[in-house]
Amino acid sequence: MADVLSQNEVESLLSALDPSASSGGGSSRPATRNTDFNSQISIYDFKRPERVSKEQMRAFRALHESFSREFGAALSGMLRSIIEVKLISVDQLTYSEFVFSLENPTCFNLLESETLDGHIILDISPSIIFPIIDRLLGGDGHSHGAYPNRALTEIEIRLVSRITGLAIEGIESAWSNLCDWKLRVSQVESNPQLVQIVPPNEVIVLISFEVTMGETRGIINLCIPFNTIEPLSNKLTSDTWSAYKKKSPDLRQQLNLEASVSKSKIAMRVELDNSKLTAG
Repeated sequence: MADVLSQNEVESLLSALDPSASSGGGSSRPATRNTDFNSQISIYDFKRPERVSKEQMRAFRALHESFSREFGAALSGMLRSIIEVKLISVDQLTYSEFVFSLENPTCFNLLESETLDGHIILDISPSIIFPIIDRLLGGDGHSHGAYPNRALTEIEIRLVSRITGLAIEGIESAWSNLCDWKLRVSQVESNPQLVQIVPPNEVIVLISFEVTMGETRGIINLCIPFNTIEPLSNKLTSDTWSAYKKKSPDLRQQLNLEASVSKSKIAMRVELDNSKLTAG
């Protein structure tokens, strides 16, 4: 039993572990260090790193608010109907979260450019793309509460290319202060889960728009992987997007509006003022 500690040795060890203990009576003050540390701890999710700053997110929002107005005007001119495109959210999330949030099938367009190291995605939900196709083919554009649950045909993809072309022009115009994008559609898919442009945990910026055509509504998503535009991240400042907001109106948008108005049919009625005449 020579290895058993005496009571005095046990108390000495406990005192050494607690430096706040007093040497006289053995009493100690309550420790508050853990409470102070806990109040300063913030939760950080390593699976979803915040790679995009708040200022950059504000720049994304400002750039694409202008895009939504121009794209809505261009769509209205093409479809000869009142189309409203409204920016509803700008978020950063992982690529896998974005893909699994989409409908399947959908209209999943991969955009590429020689000046981009990667792809960006323009996704158009079936709830709005089929009414737009119906409108392009001479219909009223109303889905009547239902739309086909299938992939687009080759003919429909050709028709949709007119819509994606307008969107590409708007995106290039919105980013013209930062870079000269010459975007083109490299691939159109119906199943978004078959396309992996970046690793699943890669951070992307998701810009979502709500498109309204009469009583029909749908979502258009613009997915921009952060590593694709990371070389431009230092340009995404308040100075950049405030300068963009002061740009003169787009000539293409002005011409589209003039062409749309010139073809509009307006019912007019002329009333002549009443007058009294006396007979000879």
